[in-house]
Amino acid sequence: MHKVQHGASKAGAQLVTEQTFAQGEIVALIPDFTVVSTPTYQTIQIGPGQHIEELGVIAYMNHSCDPNTEIDTTTMTIRAVRDIAAGEQLTFFYPSTEWEMDRPFICACGSERCVGLVAGAKYLSVAILSRYFINEHIRQMILDALTPFSGSEMVEAATHHLLESA
Repeated sequence: MHKVQHGASKAGAQLVTEQTFAQGEIVALIPDFTVVSTPTYQTIQIGPGQHIEELGVIAYMNHSCDPNTEIDTTTMTIRAVRDIAAGEQLTFFYPSTEWEMDRPFICACGSERCVGLVAGAKYLSVAILSRYFINEHIRQMILDALTPFSGSEMVEAATHHLLESA
């Protein structure tokens, strides 16, 4: 279904699909994992202070600012955001799951939408984040970060509007 290619990308390894997927189709499930409190470069954040590891080949999915999948940490599914051809690298937008990255890096994806520094959602504007699928725990962390500066109802309504209009 999917295979890891070592030395095939700037990241060192990448996950490549061996089959085609239509937009909206489930690419993979995340059925087994261990929850830990500390992020690493191979974990996926599922909530404040909660990260999952022991993800098998899924740990080899690289970042892109123009990703072909989205990881939904509520349903533990990976879904195609566009049609994906067999032989394509599977990528997702890291800040969609990560508030603060264990290993920030300068993105070299080449996309017109490239955010430059990939350090986590905490370091991106709501306007940039609104272009992407963002997991519920990241949405809540955005609200928590903004609430001290304004009335909570106003912040929630504005953030919800910006994130939903993407």
